[in-house]
Amino acid sequence: MSSSSPPDRPRGVALLGSGGSIGKQALDVLAGLAADWHVVALATGSQAALLESQAREHRPAAVALADATPLDLPAGTLRVGGPDALVELATRDDVDLVVVATGGMVSLRPVLAALRAGKVVATANKETLVAGGHLVMAEAHARAAERAATDPRDPLATALGWLRPIDSEHSAIWQCLVGEALSGVAALVLTASGGPFLDTPIDAFPGITPAMALRHPTWRMGAKITIDSATLANKGLEVIEAHWLYGMAYPAIEVVIHPQSVVHSAVRFVDGSMKAQLGTPDMRLPIQYAITYPSRRPSPAAGPDLVATARLDFRAPDEARFPALRIAREAGLLGSRATAALIAADEVAVARFLGGTLDFPGVPRLLEAAVDRFGTGPGQAPGYDDLVALDREVRAAFSSPGTAGGRPV
Repeated sequence: MSSSSPPDRPRGVALLGSGGSIGKQALDVLAGLAADWHVVALATGSQAALLESQAREHRPAAVALADATPLDLPAGTLRVGGPDALVELATRDDVDLVVVATGGMVSLRPVLAALRAGKVVATANKETLVAGGHLVMAEAHARAAERAATDPRDPLATALGWLRPIDSEHSAIWQCLVGEALSGVAALVLTASGGPFLDTPIDAFPGITPAMALRHPTWRMGAKITIDSATLANKGLEVIEAHWLYGMAYPAIEVVIHPQSVVHSAVRFVDGSMKAQLGTPDMRLPIQYAITYPSRRPSPAAGPDLVATARLDFRAPDEARFPALRIAREAGLLGSRATAALIAADEVAVARFLGGTLDFPGVPRLLEAAVDRFGTGPGQAPGYDDLVALDREVRAAFSSPGTAGGRPV
């Protein structure tokens, strides 16, 4: 598939995670691109009624539901089941692009299978890169090398043509790098809103409730990423993702607090100049760019109004108040075993915070305990089976209230 030439048929899309926030917005974007893109496969976890509704609207060839709930599907739509369902959907002959909107390790195997089968992958799944970046980017670079041997100017002659980021920050960096040589890059600058507790006194952190943490000042997102934004853990995970996506060393990846969420990220070059990508806080923009790259199309998202915005503020992050950012950097420097332990622990920590068995400061405490316990030592480039086993081990160790490192987690 080449995205640079007009298609001779609508390109097929497999959407994994159609029931979540990103999945629903991806379907909204695809509805506006229906002349050139067609949803051929949908998968979600346990939202049977929603999947039925999506199937009636988009008429995919196949769907998958993780649980055993019966489905009332339109004629011509096949239900795929079993442990290989996501792989089967992602590698179908009529699929050109796989949009990954799921969370967790469940998407790593279908992402690897899709790339090996020559499918473009657009992903919002952090585990894909934080835990398995060394595996995924190797496949993306291999596909790019194959395409470059035929046509070095093809958009698919680069790894980012094959593995496309949906996160707004990484989409921004990607857009800033188009046409630039990485040798000319001095630093990547990830922006962070700072979340709802940017100016909250640190001695008030133990009293932060889930309801308070879910009130993000600028973005409307799912619960998991909203809590990650409140702790700044999401920015630490994005630093690790940036390392893999762009091949940048950790010291060259910076984080800047930007409360207005208009500058989505930036790149500073060796000559002292800087490029930034600006936009409204609307995930449909990076979703659409990942689908239509290298083309741009009219979007349902509104453009930024600089006059109405009036001011853009920036400040350095306070890692004493938000230690998850430091913990993530340290995990990245250790290697992929440490980052896999980190992201598994983060999912557990957020679930426990939302469930009331962990206080807000306990989230970074749990992350640090998991990296210390499971992330050190040799084997820092684990294979797929080792990653899955490590993910389960970390979850089992921290899912119940207890202690680690002498402190309650």
